[in-house]
Amino acid sequence: MTTEIEMAFAHPEVRATATTPAPRDRISLRDHIVDVEIGAFQAERDMTQRISFSIVVEVRPATDDVADDVDRILSYDRVTEAIDAELAAERLNLLETLADRVAERILREPPAMRVFVRIEKLDRGGGALGVEIVRERAGDGDGSTAQVALHPRVVLLSDAAIASPHFAGWLDQLAAGDAPVILCVGAGDVPAVDSATAQRRIDLLATEQVAWSLMDRDPRCVVVGTMTELDWGMRNGQLSVWAPSKIVMDAVDGPDRTDAGVLATWFARFVGAVELVSIGRLCDGARIVGVDEATL
Repeated sequence: MTTEIEMAFAHPEVRATATTPAPRDRISLRDHIVDVEIGAFQAERDMTQRISFSIVVEVRPATDDVADDVDRILSYDRVTEAIDAELAAERLNLLETLADRVAERILREPPAMRVFVRIEKLDRGGGALGVEIVRERAGDGDGSTAQVALHPRVVLLSDAAIASPHFAGWLDQLAAGDAPVILCVGAGDVPAVDSATAQRRIDLLATEQVAWSLMDRDPRCVVVGTMTELDWGMRNGQLSVWAPSKIVMDAVDGPDRTDAGVLATWFARFVGAVELVSIGRLCDGARIVGVDEATL
């Protein structure tokens, strides 16, 4: 007889079977091990550790003969691609966050109905430390759960542009445009230190000081530092000012320099900007530059 404790530590496939009122088709991934940098502790930075994924996806039955055609089913590759995509998006502190994002991405697949995600750290302590979550498709189950991606206009402001008497008018024009707006600023003059790692942190924090001073200058400018905040701002007509520390430090492939032009260019690519607008001497006067490989 299976006990509650045995069920708690059983593979997600066993738990899926036990908690489903009626039989469902399932696909599963068991003990998929990846080396990744993850963790909230300083000791977990600048190093990789092994984490193991076990995932079960309950899928709606095919309405017609799949004819042995991989394009008519939810492929195992889509599960591993969901893992790879979320690991590549940014460095994360929590397994809970990673599990939730992997589950959300899998549930965007039309056949997926419910997903069990278990992730375990294999190199922290004497055993496996992990989390398990269960997520189910919301809504009417037609497979249309993903939000439409937004492509913002990224605006790089020089110190002179921020101090200009025309600044408020520029904000009026930007706010009236046809795309969400994210403002980027520079760090200004900061003292140099010997450590490159420390200097990077100092530059990013100095940039955020300028961002906060911009918010004080005009309350329409709201400082944001996470993709969740940026996404909310874009969907609600907010003039967001990018505070770069978290996104840059957590990025898998972040910018190698922290001067304003490099940061804004990298960020424009990162968020899929429709264009990069520069105002001020940072980019030789006010001009609009299309964000494509030729200009970036």
